[in-house]
Amino acid sequence: MQTLKEETNQNSMRKQRIIDCDVHVAPRNADEIRKYMDPYSRSRFSLSGRDLYHHPMNVNRTDSVPPRGGGPGSDPDFLREQLINEYGIDYAILLPRPFSNPLPNANYATAVCSAYNEWQADTWLRDYNHDQVFRGSILISTQDPEGSVKQIERWAAHSQFVQVLSDSGSRAPYGQKMYYPIFEACEHYGLPFAIHAGADGIGINIQPTIGYPTHYIEWATLHSISYQSHLVSLLVEGVFERFPKLKVVLVEGGVAWLPTLLWRLDQMYERYSEEVPWLRRKPSEYMRDHIRLTSQPIERPDKDRELVRMLELMDAENILMFASDYPHWDFDSPKYAFPKLPDRMRERIFFENARELYGLK
Repeated sequence: MQTLKEETNQNSMRKQRIIDCDVHVAPRNADEIRKYMDPYSRSRFSLSGRDLYHHPMNVNRTDSVPPRGGGPGSDPDFLREQLINEYGIDYAILLPRPFSNPLPNANYATAVCSAYNEWQADTWLRDYNHDQVFRGSILISTQDPEGSVKQIERWAAHSQFVQVLSDSGSRAPYGQKMYYPIFEACEHYGLPFAIHAGADGIGINIQPTIGYPTHYIEWATLHSISYQSHLVSLLVEGVFERFPKLKVVLVEGGVAWLPTLLWRLDQMYERYSEEVPWLRRKPSEYMRDHIRLTSQPIERPDKDRELVRMLELMDAENILMFASDYPHWDFDSPKYAFPKLPDRMRERIFFENARELYGLK
């Protein structure tokens, strides 16, 4: 029997509109992707993940395998049952993970992304989307800027694709000019550029730490280092002066590191601003106009008031968006991801920030 507190929490959640900004979906099998590939790419393709740092337990929730077959995140009806209907999700932003950034063959990497985009459009964004709850991500491989731009141009007019997505694992920090064609296309079509944690130090990607960690726990903990590197690069290189309408989303890289990083960067800017004369504001002042972060995995201190204070320090009311990371093992339930928050902060984190970013209703 539910306690009064539990019932009150559930009633409150039913009233709260929610956009989940990190929902992982996957094909039922490799043939679902191969059908969209040319013969050269088709003969080489197989479903794969990270080939260096494997999760030591289960990547996914043990209850996320669909009873009708297929892997976690592959059955739209079961996903609706476990996520959309269970928590009253208004929109789910889909982030398939082809792990193409580590591939040394840039043309093949883009072919993989192209096939995934076709598959998304035909399945999750059309056949499975009778209620219009799903919104997709245009997948690109950043080692192929030319091919990435073509993918953005190919899908930008599709109303159900709401952002461009790539891995945090890359050949260089994302503020460098080799990526400018991608940002130019994102800005032109009004699509945010989203970065998802993973693939760092794998394949052709650079490991952001001073060397290769021994264990998965080290590698995963230090995802935040990759995000700090990309963010500082974007801010210092003047990407947002060159592309003043560009938005960037940092997905699944944590959030607690943000306030202290910006304090340090602003202090450095006061000392060395002559080195970066293209910046017209302190680095931290670009955040609200250009950067969004997703909440999962939210770092939880022992005391809830300390978490709320950290959210205030990072300006969460204006830049943080809720994410569950379904169907992964560390899934964050909308009911329990946060302590009690001020009403306006909660509304903006769970709904308004994402609604504004993605142009949803």
